[in-house]
Amino acid sequence: MIERSLADWLAYLERLHPSAIDMGLERSRAVAERLGLGKPAPLVITVTGTNGKGSTCAFLAALLQDQGRRVGVYSSPHLLRYNERVQIAGSEASDASLCEAFTAVEAARGEISLTYFEMGTLAAFWLFQRAQLDAVVLEVGLGGRLDAVNLIDADLALVTSIGLDHAEWLGDTRESVAFEKAGIFRAGTPALCGDPQPPQPLLDQAALLAAPLYLRGRDYDLGVDARCWSWGGVDAQGKELRLERLPLLDLPMENAALALQAFALLGLPWQAERIAAALTQTRVTGRLDRRAVNWRGKPLTLLLDVGHNPHAAGYLAQRLAARPATGERLAVFGLLADKDLAGVVAPLLGEIAHWAVTSLPTARSRPVAELEAHLHNCAARVSAYADVQSALLAQCERASAGDEILLFGSFYCVAEALDWLARHATGDVQDGFAG
Repeated sequence: MIERSLADWLAYLERLHPSAIDMGLERSRAVAERLGLGKPAPLVITVTGTNGKGSTCAFLAALLQDQGRRVGVYSSPHLLRYNERVQIAGSEASDASLCEAFTAVEAARGEISLTYFEMGTLAAFWLFQRAQLDAVVLEVGLGGRLDAVNLIDADLALVTSIGLDHAEWLGDTRESVAFEKAGIFRAGTPALCGDPQPPQPLLDQAALLAAPLYLRGRDYDLGVDARCWSWGGVDAQGKELRLERLPLLDLPMENAALALQAFALLGLPWQAERIAAALTQTRVTGRLDRRAVNWRGKPLTLLLDVGHNPHAAGYLAQRLAARPATGERLAVFGLLADKDLAGVVAPLLGEIAHWAVTSLPTARSRPVAELEAHLHNCAARVSAYADVQSALLAQCERASAGDEILLFGSFYCVAEALDWLARHATGDVQDGFAG
């Protein structure tokens, strides 16, 4: 048999199933049984939500790793390399290990057709089961109830936030979204929700399953001021815990607070200084990701954020308003066709002095003419470009020293910017960032 490279495997997976998304657990469950896949680690934490999944998973992994635990993390989508999706003990899975896992899943699936995501999820479980891990943190890809990640019965189930996105799959109300996300809850197993106003179906599902439910604003909460933040919650026995004067974080502190409440339920050592250090050191590429750069002698700041729905845009606007730029703030913006353009743009209109709109490198991209027309109608200053890198170059030229350039609207937008920065680092970009 001819061995496939990782690139060959990924190309094969993209054409393996007739549709990119095919919700349901039956196919994945059958293949998992053939592979002999069970619980991938003694502790499994599943995380879903409209926004905030990635940073919550990162905070959880950091807290567990600080306790000396070997942790696996499964997340999606990736930005530059597929390997980003599967992390084992702090390192990305290698090409060789991923190829081995895909080979095993392919051999087991037989006549069963699987989507790209389902193949990747089963491959991750296969790798985790062989890695002798202490804990696994699993990010749900879409929804919860019918997502392949939900094959695993988790010890803790977290819902970060509940907003409108992927309406064709999850419905067009917060109630329908909440029902789908509460599908990761299990009978008698702790469930946590970081949304300050969880819709009734989520509460009903927890009650139906007799799942102990920990809610933000009732069982735990956070307070933030200009210099620090604090947290209060409970352990598994109901004893109150507090952390005071924590350093402010670049990532959403709401997600850190949710991760802290999950950590508090595990009975691990509660050491304030170590906990604060683990949270402060947590980084997630492309999420409130600030980069200081120098463009032809001009000091600039790049802020990369993958936010792509109204809930994420509103949160981003709040963070920007709380930290005004020293100069003007410019934007590079692209959006997929199925996203809410008006809902994403509206919260940020008052924060952006000039928009550079662009197509994204996918057939799913919203046409740049639509982005430009919408922003013109909003009385915004806007220019249109064929691709992300052209838009970024133009904004660098337009910016003055001390200005900030926000790149947001899609994983594709941030990935293109990261690719450009990486190629500059290897000398492939002329007249790029220096210093």
